[in-house]
Amino acid sequence: MTDTRKQKRIAVWGATGSIGRQTLEVIDRYPDRYRVSTLTARENGEALLAAALAHGADGAVLTDEDAARRWHDRFKSAGIRLLSGREGLLEAAADPSPDIVVNGLVGSVGLEATLLAIDAGCTIALANKEVLVMAGELVMAAAARRGVALLPVDSEHSALFQCLQGEKREQVARLILTASGGPFRSLPADKMAAVSVHDALAHPNWSMGPKVTVDSATMVNKGLEVIEARWLFDLDPDRITVVVHPQSIVHAMVAFSDGSVKAQLSRPDMRLPIAYALTWPDRGEVSWGAMDFSTALTLDFQPPDLNRFPGLALAFEALRTGGTAPAVLNAADEAAVSLFLNGTIGFMDIPRLIEKALAGHVAIRNPDLETILATDREIRARLLND
Repeated sequence: MTDTRKQKRIAVWGATGSIGRQTLEVIDRYPDRYRVSTLTARENGEALLAAALAHGADGAVLTDEDAARRWHDRFKSAGIRLLSGREGLLEAAADPSPDIVVNGLVGSVGLEATLLAIDAGCTIALANKEVLVMAGELVMAAAARRGVALLPVDSEHSALFQCLQGEKREQVARLILTASGGPFRSLPADKMAAVSVHDALAHPNWSMGPKVTVDSATMVNKGLEVIEARWLFDLDPDRITVVVHPQSIVHAMVAFSDGSVKAQLSRPDMRLPIAYALTWPDRGEVSWGAMDFSTALTLDFQPPDLNRFPGLALAFEALRTGGTAPAVLNAADEAAVSLFLNGTIGFMDIPRLIEKALAGHVAIRNPDLETILATDREIRARLLND
């Protein structure tokens, strides 16, 4: 019989998405260590109810209020409390009972909820990079003030976190994030404008949701990760670089002052960084991502082509500008990707709209949460309503 006193309670936000589903798979691997607390989803009530029943969740949230109304009675009859909408997510986030919150949400929706979970004293396993892109200084200050651990789940940031264990930060020369280059790393620049939605969603290495997959194809995703790394590891932008590594085996590297470099290698499997965040400071006994060196292995590295991927350069620009500029970058990207996915704009219009939004915005220094959220709403509305 499982001793529930030794189990950690895990809340999984975005439980029906890629990160959420793989988190539940990791939890299943450690039934004596973990039990599910609250699960959230946007509108997929069927999948959320199935997951809640399968994992014995105490509660659930559907942030789409229409979906919550449709599914309310089904959850009630199953004995699972269902919260709804933004307020439901925030109520769940303020609950201090989970030991760990896995934030697998996509986009800006996770910012307020993350701050509430930090204030509640929960450890945060963060896959929702937009939280630190929009408000990195506020979030890291809140975590430090509350004494809460913020553990990276993105494979690149997990790799950096692992490489930095036991190292002195003053001896770190550079953080090096790797990027697969997506499906278009070799496509001539003059062909990029003709990229279709179908083409952009065909990532060669990773299985992700549509928004993150498009961001990977434009390399805006890597720019968002640069901003996230700046706050997670407290390093200046000039000490963070990106290299294209098509095999997605080396997830990140750290260069040190003596010229040596540490790298973290594994197969592209998100269950490994998820498991590391949940089991840290220990390591689980699983084979996810295990390397096989009995066969030939080639690892290629090359600098990113910023003419083909201007979104990456725009992210560095926003980070160096600071203030509300990263929030503008994020909001413009979310809006532009939405327009691309519904066929309103072309692929290369995504960085064009981001650049236009940044150029038309005067960054506000040291913004508070309300200023950041207001900036996000303003930029999103402007692009979606143009």
